[in-house]
Amino acid sequence: MSASEPAVVYEVRGAVAWLTINRPGNRNALSREVRDGLWAGYRRFAADKAVAVLVLTGAGDRVFCAGGDLNEVSGERLQLPPTDFIPTPASELINPSLGRNIAIDKPVIAAINGAAYAGGFLLAQACDLCVAAAHARFAVPEVKVGRGCGWAAPLPWLIPPRVALELLLTGEPIGADRAHEIGLVNSVVPAGELTAAAQGLAERIAANAPISVRRARQMVYATAGCSLEQALEIGHMICSEAYLSEDAQEGPKAFLEKRTPVWLGR
Repeated sequence: MSASEPAVVYEVRGAVAWLTINRPGNRNALSREVRDGLWAGYRRFAADKAVAVLVLTGAGDRVFCAGGDLNEVSGERLQLPPTDFIPTPASELINPSLGRNIAIDKPVIAAINGAAYAGGFLLAQACDLCVAAAHARFAVPEVKVGRGCGWAAPLPWLIPPRVALELLLTGEPIGADRAHEIGLVNSVVPAGELTAAAQGLAERIAANAPISVRRARQMVYATAGCSLEQALEIGHMICSEAYLSEDAQEGPKAFLEKRTPVWLGR
């Protein structure tokens, strides 16, 4: 990245936005400039009605994100990160974490183009879906440097608890195939196919009814940890908007008329 290039790039490809950490020479580390760019990119996506899905990735073919920029954090005393769900000036000093300190109701896909360590793991973990290049690696190495990893608390919801414990207690990385095997990654593709695979997945989601997508996504998170009876009740309540929408009439009508649905988002 040259001095004139932004640390984070936001671009739109059809109904899909791409947010790229653009510091390959610094392992796409989370400097203050990168954090500012991620906050801005997420907010832009949330407000952009023309795009339905966001893909988060890193520039280059070696590292998705290596975590915090050690040149910035090595001399700082670490403090407990704020827990505010709505961003505040204090919370913006840390990484944006979807569902934790920034709210977005549209799907976000991580396209992992290399190593996703520490804060990079956090960014990937917080996304709804994850596509990884075959050479990608994942690690939570905080135990090796004496740091906390409270942000990894949702990990046993994504993967088996004993696998989560192995990642957290050893700090050792795992490869893309192992990440796929345990459910951390949705699919693994050759490095040269990563962009097309992520774009294709995003386009398939973007082609669906927006209310149905938004509510299905919300239901998955809202029912985590619930009993079956509670989950069914919450799911029915959350999806009622989709049941009663105009799009719910358009879908079957388009199917019978053998045409592509025209979603109104209402």
